[in-house]
Amino acid sequence: MLQSSFWRAFFEEAGKMAHFTGKLFSQWFKPRYETAEFLRQCFIIGYKSLPLVMLTTFIIGLVLTMQLRPFLVDYGVESQLPAAVGIAIVREIGPVITALIFAGKIGSSIGAELGSMKVTEQIDAMEVSGTNPFKYLVVTRVLAATVMLPLLVIFGDAIALYGTYLGVNMNGVTSFQLFWTKIFRNLSYGDIIPAVVKSFFFGFAVGIVGCYKGYNSKKGTEGVGQSANSAVVLSSVLIFIIDLVAVQITDALGLN
Repeated sequence: MLQSSFWRAFFEEAGKMAHFTGKLFSQWFKPRYETAEFLRQCFIIGYKSLPLVMLTTFIIGLVLTMQLRPFLVDYGVESQLPAAVGIAIVREIGPVITALIFAGKIGSSIGAELGSMKVTEQIDAMEVSGTNPFKYLVVTRVLAATVMLPLLVIFGDAIALYGTYLGVNMNGVTSFQLFWTKIFRNLSYGDIIPAVVKSFFFGFAVGIVGCYKGYNSKKGTEGVGQSANSAVVLSSVLIFIIDLVAVQITDALGLN
């Protein structure tokens, strides 16, 4: 009985979210376009997330290099350290870690913001005043998240690789030019393009989940907190699922 109620609630929630996503696509290309709000959300979602992403990815690149070095030294392939860390960061670690940071910061922010507007009836007031709240609040945020996350991933990868460069030079001396030559000599389009493409899906997942949870928040401050929390959890789960699917697709296409 408990199991059946769980699956019923699961499929009801999935159906509601699918309907919400369908409504998003139906509104996406319809005028009027909220260009000013979209650019404002790009600034908030992208630019204001950049310091946290840069700090986190820098530490990840540095720590990963320090952890991998003893293993490669034991096998006598320490010279391959820049290439090994570079491929790992560009293909997998950079996009996934950046997306998880993005989900924690932006997913919770969108869920809490729209949840507060729902609770205080600001969304209802927008409908009464003749504004399309779905297009103004949801479409702009989802589109901004979809566009900005790949850019954050690119910046994050660059900073992580710089952290790797510092880690490589802690116990040796490798010139800046030689370091980047070793990395790019071992990278291919099959490493870069799938990582960037799946970042768009990561951003879309974070945006749509955050908007859905906030837009359908229950009454009261407790509902706002639940919306923010569930937005982060569900976004993180979807990121791992999308990443798993992306790996399977790239394997099937022979890009790995």
